[in-house]
Amino acid sequence: MNEKIIIINGPNLNLLGKRDKKVYGSETLKDIEEKCKLYAKKIGLNIFFKQSNIEGEIIEVIQNSRNIYSGLIINAGAYSHTSVGIHDALEILKIPIVEVHISNIYKREEFRHKSLISHVADSVICGFGTEGYLFAIQGIKNIINKKNEDK
Repeated sequence: MNEKIIIINGPNLNLLGKRDKKVYGSETLKDIEEKCKLYAKKIGLNIFFKQSNIEGEIIEVIQNSRNIYSGLIINAGAYSHTSVGIHDALEILKIPIVEVHISNIYKREEFRHKSLISHVADSVICGFGTEGYLFAIQGIKNIINKKNEDK
């Protein structure tokens, strides 16, 4: 298969391993990237990672993903709750989208309970820690396989 998938991480996720470890754990974003690439390789996917603290950069990556990738996984961090621009960029995509949150956003502050991007995603994974990325990779592979079977 060797479909190409992009994983986009938003603001402050570059500080994983240094941030509130009770909420986010001790793994760094680099640790997560390495774990995801190993898992993806085992199941026949190529994974590409992008992290930015800048909303406009994330939007450009999403827009440029349309003709390059077979699926997109996004942990937009705080932008999940505030960015109409990221919502609109994702809405245009014709590829599977999985939204990931490391923490259970429904057990946190009220403002985190609403994600502006959830309804444009094919699925949402939250509260499984960094393992959620692996669930998202498997899930997106399943969505792609189903789409290919339906052709």
